[in-house]
Amino acid sequence: MKMAIIRIRGIRKIKPKIKKTLELLRLGKPNYCTIVDDSKASMGMITVVNDYVAFGEIDGETLFRLIYKRGMRGSKHIREMYEKEKIMEMAKGIMDGKAKVSEVADPVFMLHPPRKGYKDTKRAYPRGDLGRRGDIGLLLRRMM
Repeated sequence: MKMAIIRIRGIRKIKPKIKKTLELLRLGKPNYCTIVDDSKASMGMITVVNDYVAFGEIDGETLFRLIYKRGMRGSKHIREMYEKEKIMEMAKGIMDGKAKVSEVADPVFMLHPPRKGYKDTKRAYPRGDLGRRGDIGLLLRRMM
């Protein structure tokens, strides 16, 4: 399974271990998103940065929309380079594990702040936006 990780909180007053882990996950700024495998190593890194990110399992349709709307390769949009059907095949290949996100597009997706704003950037998911979410696709659609 693939996990989407979105950085929610800012860059000020972060402990060095958390800062380094965010760098390893390529989450340099708020509203950046990366797609990682659901492996033991990535789950350990997510545990370290749990208070700064929102994460959850991503489905194929949301991954396609993310690549189509916000995917870049260098300075060009993916949707300008490929047709919609080709992008759908690439998203399906990523979900099946045949391809990596970095082979299709840049590994970081720069998103907008969510429409209608965040609930709370300092609390966990039911009350706020941080931590594990079952509906990460809803947050991603609000941010595309």
